[in-house]
Amino acid sequence: MSMPFYVSPEQLMKDRADFARKGIARGRSVAVIQYADGVLFASENPSQALHKVSEIYDRIAFAAVGRYNEFENLRIAGVRLADMRGYAYDRRDVTGRGLANAYAQTLGTIFSSGGEKPYEVEIFVAEVGDSPADDQIYRLTYQGQVTDEHQYAVMGGADEVVATYLKEHYTENASLSDALHVAVAALGRSSEDGNGGAGDRVIPAGDLEVAVLDRTRTQPRKFLRLMPARLEALLGDRGPTTPAAPETAATPESEIDPTDLPEDPASE
Repeated sequence: MSMPFYVSPEQLMKDRADFARKGIARGRSVAVIQYADGVLFASENPSQALHKVSEIYDRIAFAAVGRYNEFENLRIAGVRLADMRGYAYDRRDVTGRGLANAYAQTLGTIFSSGGEKPYEVEIFVAEVGDSPADDQIYRLTYQGQVTDEHQYAVMGGADEVVATYLKEHYTENASLSDALHVAVAALGRSSEDGNGGAGDRVIPAGDLEVAVLDRTRTQPRKFLRLMPARLEALLGDRGPTTPAAPETAATPESEIDPTDLPEDPASE
């Protein structure tokens, strides 16, 4: 009988982490920013149906990067958990911290298990409070690590470039319009231009996915998705947008991000 190959636990965990990081890096960045009236989520996402930012409960929202089918499973599980806890106890017992802990246990178990591949996802769980000091933003990585973020955070894609721009331009207690301008400008920062430096892109409003947790809303549900018409009004004139490809030319496959789209059901 042949002996199985031996792989040290350290090497196995490193290989699984590298695999997950590469999958996440292929997705487009998601930025979350605290502003005066709540929490803003922004991402470049041309699809109007496959959302990367969604509502979980009254004051809680969810954002993710990576493989769509995997973070969609996590989103659905979070909605079910929140609904069951709110129904069995009280709606005030559903908290962002409790949901983040549940996600951390799930992601940590999947990552450490040798029976299945790790999830290629990173997620944000945010909860808006009655004041800016009460807002909570949690970032969860593929291995189940939880980080408590403040003011702003970025994940996926060229996250270091986007985070550097936010660090230089973030203003505390900014208005929604100002926070949106900073977030969209940060997402338009590419890793490098033709000369090896950082380059800027003006992302069309129709290619943006933006949502907020607005504490000023009178309804119990604080989640609000900003449609392209309102985004254009808030952003104003930002100069010429990124030029579209010629009509006769097909869209290059390299511009299509497979990690932001669901897998073909027929292939499963």
